[in-house]
Order: sequence, then C-alpha cells, then structure tokens
Amino acid sequence: MPPPEVLCLTLDGDASGAAAHLVSHEWAVTHAHGVAAAQRMLAHGHFDVGLLIAGSRLGTPASAIEAVVHSSDAIEWVALCEPQALEQAEFRDLVLDCFFDHHVLPVDWHALSVMLQHAQQRALLRQRRQGEARGNDALGMVGQSAVISRLRAEIRKVAVTDAPVLIGGESGSGKELAARAIHQCSQRAAGPFVVVNCGAIAPTLIHSELFGHERGAFTGASSERRGLIEAANGGTIFLDEIGDLPLDLQTNLLRFLQEKTINRVGAVRNMKVDVRVVAASHVDLAEAVAVGRFREDLFYRLNVLSIDVLPLRKRMEDVRVLAEHFFQRCAVAGRTRARGFSRQAMEAMQAHVWPGNVRELYNRVQRAVVMTDRRLIAPQDLGLSMADAAVGVALNTARITAERDVICMTLNRVGRNITHAARELGVSRMTLYRLMDKHRITMEERSAGQAAVPSWDAAAQPLRIAPSRVAGYGPST
Repeated sequence: MPPPEVLCLTLDGDASGAAAHLVSHEWAVTHAHGVAAAQRMLAHGHFDVGLLIAGSRLGTPASAIEAVVHSSDAIEWVALCEPQALEQAEFRDLVLDCFFDHHVLPVDWHALSVMLQHAQQRALLRQRRQGEARGNDALGMVGQSAVISRLRAEIRKVAVTDAPVLIGGESGSGKELAARAIHQCSQRAAGPFVVVNCGAIAPTLIHSELFGHERGAFTGASSERRGLIEAANGGTIFLDEIGDLPLDLQTNLLRFLQEKTINRVGAVRNMKVDVRVVAASHVDLAEAVAVGRFREDLFYRLNVLSIDVLPLRKRMEDVRVLAEHFFQRCAVAGRTRARGFSRQAMEAMQAHVWPGNVRELYNRVQRAVVMTDRRLIAPQDLGLSMADAAVGVALNTARITAERDVICMTLNRVGRNITHAARELGVSRMTLYRLMDKHRITMEERSAGQAAVPSWDAAAQPLRIAPSRVAGYGPST
C-alpha cells in the first residue's frame, strides 16, 4: 500500500522538523511555501491530508488560505500554529470553519500523529462518499432508486431513434433533465439542444419565436430572424409545457412534424430542417384532448415514445443523495462554514412530502448553504421543522392508532354487538376478534351462554384498551 500523502503548507516558521517527523512515520511529504505554490500542487497532485504551519501572526489573508482549503473537497486540513495565532479572530474563524482540527506549539508528536491519522481516515471516508455520488450520477441524473434506474434505462432506449418523445411529470420533477439526457445519449449529441418554454412566450410572439420571420414581415421586423426550431437544426428541440401552446400554433407544429419543414413569418417558401422533437407537459394531454384544449392529431404525433418522470415523493430514497449532490454544488459556489447535514436535517427531509419536487429540494439546500451559521445544516436552515420528521418517524404508529380507534368507536356505536360491528367494518367476526386481540381490546363473559361483550358500561365509559407490550403495537397477528 502506498504511503499517505500530506501537503505541508508553510506560511511562517521552519517546517523541517514536522516534515522529518512525518517522513519517519511513513508519510509522503510535499512542501509548499505560500498559497500560490499550494494551489499549483493541489491542481496536479493527490493528497489525503493538508498540514498548515503558521506562526504567531497571520501574514497571509484568511481568504487566500480558505481558497486553498476549499480547492479540494477530498482533503482534510490540520493547522499547526503558535498559541498567539488563535488570539486573532480571523484565524480562529478560519480554523473553526475550514479545518478538521488544530494543534498548538510546542509539538506533542504523538498527539499530532494521531490527529493526522484521524484526518486521513476521514478523508478516505469523504473520498468514498464522493465516489459513490459520482456512480449515482449517470446521464446527469442523480439517484440510486429503482425508479431512477428504470428512467435511465428508458432514456437509453428512446435515445437511439429519431422519433418524437413525450415526457410526463409534475413541475420541478426533472423533465428538462430527462430531455437533455435523451439528447446527450443520441447521435445528435454534437448538435444543438434548444429549450423552449411554451408557457413563457407571449401568444403574439410565439409563432415568430418558433418559426422565425423575414425582414419587414411585421412592424418592428427590421431584419430577418431565425426561429428556435431552425436554431435546433441538426440537434434536438425541447418543447416544455407544450400543453400551453395555443391551438393555432399547434396546427403549424403538426405540419412541421409531418413534413419536416418550417415557414418563417413573411416567407414565400418552406425551409427543410432536421430536428428531433422532445416535448413535455405537467398536465395530462389525453385529458386536454378530451376537453378540446389540445389537438388530438398533434397528441398522437408527439406521443410516439413516452416516458414519465415520477415526483420526488415516489423515490424518497434519492433525497439523501440529491441533497448531498446539491450541497456540494452550492458549497463550491459560495463561502460557507457548513460541512454537511445534521441527522435531524436528513430526517426532516425524508419526512417532507416535497410538493415542489427536485426543484424545491435544490432551492432549500441552496438557501441553507447561504444562510446557516452552523457547521452542520439543521432542519430550520432548510425551512423544515422537527415536527415534519416526527410525523415521518411515527407514521406506522399513527396508522395502528387510527385502526384501533375505528374499532372502538364502531363497537360503541353498535352497542358492543360483534356481528354488527364486523358488518360495519367490512370484516368477518373472526377477523374482528383477531384485530381486537392485536390492539388488546379486552372482553369478558357476563354469564354462561351470553355473548361476549366489552367489560365496561358503554353509556358511561369508552372501550378500555389494555397496554400494549410495546407502545403503539400489540401482539403479532
């Protein structure tokens, strides 16, 4: 096994003693005198641990040191400094926000060795997690659930043809990402990928935007202009929210799909184009056809190949992977002291129903990275509450409690008659007895030959429920 790599960044003082000690303990040591040299070495080499050696005064701006530390997420940094350096607020903040640990002079060599070994082990864990994350990010689509794996397989299948594709899914679920993956997996990957939001263009301009116009075609048309379909020639055009396209434009789009030609506004001849169409809509186009808001012939022209992007609540096992992926993106883009998510934050995200889907998750993570003052992001940084997590954790218990309450209320309502209660609940008498045993609802015999009745006065008391062996659970059924 190769020796662990350590980068010694010296800002002040003599680093030879530390370097000699590390070499004697089988570390591969690389020296960097100043932040510029460290940046160059980080760009061309692999290191497990960084050791910052600083004197009593911080002669280098903290922002420059922070840039070096954040230039590689795979490295854990340890600071070795004079005690006086920690009296400077700027350096204290730097150590707290960016470093795994710190050690003050004079050096306790055993303690420093243990600290560096712990930092190396943490770096290896971080590198392993990043490797798994890269493995989960295929076709630009992050996730490891069966749902996302099936979607990737469908994308690869539809990508090999030039037939139109219709993508269904809720807003924010990742329809554009799926369309881009289809383009990148196709033989048109070297061509343009043009995105058109059909619901964001003014109805009076959408014809010109899609098909282009000639000079003088209308007031203000001082020069000819290529339309978006023409701009996608040789590639793919993604028509997002196509259900919002006006009916008259649907006719022109149908002609383009049939003939592979377009006609600019004001032009006297058609122009042939080679464009693949991928469309998406968050509304059910079949229902839109039924109510007359979408042309039936256009629907069948678009719906040659169809895939569905399921909402985030249908693939909750991807929430953690997505959250960590978004955190890495946002943390690189801006200064933050956060190093990840707390366990409570992960529980709150797993319990949230995500009405805004993946887009909502990204926005919440982005907000948390910017606004948090913590080292680990908390639920409140995400705009979520611990109550959300509690609901998710107690869901099974709540379901059992609701079943028990319904049985009790039904028995009270029918005067404790088992036959009538079973009929109302839609179960057999034996099933009702089994459920009552499960929930520890006790019964007693009044006298020989008398039917079993609850052991309380229904006019004065509710049904009595015996304590379960475990809170919320009765005997196994």
